[in-house]
Amino acid sequence: MISTFFSHELKAFWRTKNAGKNVAVRIIMSVLILILMLYVVAAGFFMDMILKKAFPHDSLIVSFCGFVLIYFIGELFSRIQLQELPTLRVQPYLQLPIKRNSIVGYLAFTSLFSVFNLWPFLLFWPFLFKIILHDAGGMATLSFIIAILGISIFNNYLALYIKRKANINGWVFLIATTVLVLVIAGDFLWHLYSIRNLSYLFFGNVIKQPALALIPVAMGILMYYFNFVYLKQNLYLEDLITKKDKYKSSTEYPILSYFGATGDLVANEVKLILRNKRPRSALVMSLLFLLYGLMFYANPAFKSSEGIKIFAGMFMTGFFIISYGQFMFSWQASHFDGLMVSKVNFANFLKGKYLMFTVASTVAFLLTIPYVYFGWRVLLIHLALYLWNLGITTNIVLYFANRNAKRIDLSKGASFNWEGVGATQLLMSFLLFLPPMIAYLPFKLLGYPNLALLFTAMVGIAGILTRGYFIKFLEADFYKRKFTILDGFRNK
Repeated sequence: MISTFFSHELKAFWRTKNAGKNVAVRIIMSVLILILMLYVVAAGFFMDMILKKAFPHDSLIVSFCGFVLIYFIGELFSRIQLQELPTLRVQPYLQLPIKRNSIVGYLAFTSLFSVFNLWPFLLFWPFLFKIILHDAGGMATLSFIIAILGISIFNNYLALYIKRKANINGWVFLIATTVLVLVIAGDFLWHLYSIRNLSYLFFGNVIKQPALALIPVAMGILMYYFNFVYLKQNLYLEDLITKKDKYKSSTEYPILSYFGATGDLVANEVKLILRNKRPRSALVMSLLFLLYGLMFYANPAFKSSEGIKIFAGMFMTGFFIISYGQFMFSWQASHFDGLMVSKVNFANFLKGKYLMFTVASTVAFLLTIPYVYFGWRVLLIHLALYLWNLGITTNIVLYFANRNAKRIDLSKGASFNWEGVGATQLLMSFLLFLPPMIAYLPFKLLGYPNLALLFTAMVGIAGILTRGYFIKFLEADFYKRKFTILDGFRNK
């Protein structure tokens, strides 16, 4: 059955309308992946030199054993963000006399053909045969290979399990990502424990007790079993519907009911974000980029540059507005026709966008308050740029949204997906960062940095106070371009 399923998928690929475009994209991606593989192989061959320079006081085996677990934690984080779920059009097969175990087994098996499962061997094998084999013997080398294979399989199925659960409840994705970030921060930022020591504790003992290599293998098999059972239980579409109906949606926030129809629209938007890969990635990246300030504020070279702080402040408090807002109406392209013929008032539709941006930017600003550690000036900059984003950036984003008629297929993954990206988005990205600098620099160059910040904040407040005018302007502008946008969204 595996060969049959594979044959059907090949036929489905070549018979699609955009087969030529898909082939071109895959060729480009294959070339990029091949180049990355060459870099990984080179890093593997020179790993002994790299480790000797990074940890001059430790032996090569000690430093290598301490590095392996760090790599796999980073790999798991990358898998959750980038690894695609193996797909198979299940519905036609459910009407045929095919065992569910065969369908589920095919999905589980094909997930192993991921480039992520190739990286650890390209990276670690040169070191294993150059150093471990020479110093510790063949049994230790074999035990390392088995342990690395087991952890790689465990990461593969754990990432897929998280992403499948996240397709039903988006909070699973956010919680898993947050846990990984906290685990990494607990070592490298807060120094509560040492992942390197934990890694050496296990892999250092694998050299002495090769049977310990079977522990990661058992973990991988157990994770495969969880995936298999979960897929089998949810193979029928009605099973998923029953479970969704049984539990109340986590996006039904009572507080949104106070905003009436606007609140209902925001609730639907939240559901769209949490249930689909690409918009959800915009939310996750906006949370991750809150650490962006550490690149500048902790760097002595940028401490005296307030222009960099203006850029960082706008980026951190407005990243969600920029990354999600540049495709504002395209996210809903598949059901935009339904919105236009429904009783939804477009002014309320715009108010919903403003409300969502306000909440997202406010949360981002509150989460950046700890940057006050680098001085109260940093907090004032963040406050000024937060107000600017609410009053000016939101208006610019929604204005350019009226000029984007490219649809986005929410069923597609987020990694290396440029669907919906065009000249409008590139132009908007440039314009968003230019206006705050234009407002800030004249007073700064005249020697009034405090007045420059105040003026920037006041312009943002003025934009907030005149939001009603901009809603009317954007509504009228949309109706001028309505049919062009609808026609673009219908083109698949």
